[in-house]
Amino acid sequence: MARADKQLRKMRENPRGWRIEELQSIADSLGIEWLHDGGSHVIFRSPYGEHLCVPSRRPIKPIYIAKFVALADSVQEMDDEHS
Repeated sequence: MARADKQLRKMRENPRGWRIEELQSIADSLGIEWLHDGGSHVIFRSPYGEHLCVPSRRPIKPIYIAKFVALADSVQEMDDEHS
C-alpha cells in the first residue's frame, strides 16, 4: 500500500499525464474493483458502494484524477474506521 500512497501523493501534486493502467494498479492495491469491458470507460467501484466512471482514452483529464484520488481517500478512511 505504500506504493499506492506514493502514487496518490504524486497525483495530488500533478494530476496530468496519468494512464488508466496506473489507476487500475492503485485500485487493485486499495481493494477498489474496476471494470473495463472493452468500452471507452473504466468503472471503479469501492467496497463501500461509491463508484467513478473514467474515460480510458489518453490523456486522462485532471478532473478525473482528482475524483479518483478522492475515491481512494474515501476508501482508505473507511478502511481505517472499520479496522
